[in-house]
Amino acid sequence: MIIIMERNATEAQTQRVINVLKENEFEVRYNEGNVHTVIDALGDKTTLTPGRLAAFDGVKEVKIIREPFRLASRDRKEEDTVIEFSNGVKIGGNNKPVSIVGPCSVEEDFDGLMQVAQAAKEMGCEFLRGGAFKPRTSPYDFQGFGEQALKYLRKAADETGLLTVSEIMDASDLDMMCEYVDVLQIGARNTQNFKLLHAVGKCKKPVILKRGLASTIREFLLAAEHILYNGNPNVILCERGIRSFDSAFTRNVMDIASIPVIKKYSHLPIIIDPSHGTGQRYLIEPMAKAGLVVGADGVMMEVHHDPENALSDGKQSLPIPMFKEVMARLNTFNENLKNLKE
Repeated sequence: MIIIMERNATEAQTQRVINVLKENEFEVRYNEGNVHTVIDALGDKTTLTPGRLAAFDGVKEVKIIREPFRLASRDRKEEDTVIEFSNGVKIGGNNKPVSIVGPCSVEEDFDGLMQVAQAAKEMGCEFLRGGAFKPRTSPYDFQGFGEQALKYLRKAADETGLLTVSEIMDASDLDMMCEYVDVLQIGARNTQNFKLLHAVGKCKKPVILKRGLASTIREFLLAAEHILYNGNPNVILCERGIRSFDSAFTRNVMDIASIPVIKKYSHLPIIIDPSHGTGQRYLIEPMAKAGLVVGADGVMMEVHHDPENALSDGKQSLPIPMFKEVMARLNTFNENLKNLKE
């Protein structure tokens, strides 16, 4: 890190900063300029944090040279992380982008869920998603069917050979959910629920971590760092849009640029969720294609057998016939992208 001293900082204040850095085993070089003294310090920021140094008298600013997400960074691991499942499906690296599809919520109509699962299998998708516990803004909205929904999800996936994805909201549900799902999802509202991040970090089950409603890219990667730090290397990031001031046409702002940025600085795979990112059915296909062009490792889409009567997010869910058309075009699009890269 680089410590910039105030213009009127005294020699004693500068020396105190240097002494503290050396006491914490930092390598120190400094340049006394005409206006500011600048100290270059190389060492372990866990022993002496930038925030602590910023509190010293005479310190104007502390700049970080290396990003704080050490485990998620390409500085630690240059090659892409690839997460492989028991059936051979792989996410990350140069592997084929995966497709994760299903209803926002698993409802009591199992036959409807099976229709979605069969369509997903027919179109070459790898994952069936569906919520069992739903974080809703209003307490009066549908909250999910809990464990029964997980049983339905598991049964539909087993009958079609798909892998399962569902959102975990509370660490106390971890053991139960691990019985039914292949991938745990942490939703946007829980991106900085650190106890939950630590809990899923202590298991080896792959985790899809969605970007928070107002998370910066750095905050997003630091959330992943909590999972990695607690021992789980199987983290899949998900760009699902961020909240902004224009909600008249889209639910969120789909931050496509975050994908190549994260690809540059992190080895973790990242997928895109245009359903939540836009909240509009007609925008799912173009935004999915945009995400794939800039390097997304997969697409998550909401699909429902009867969107008009869905208990949640019907507006942004693709009906099955439309899903098949969209998925057919995305499959062709992926093949064309592959040929261009080769």
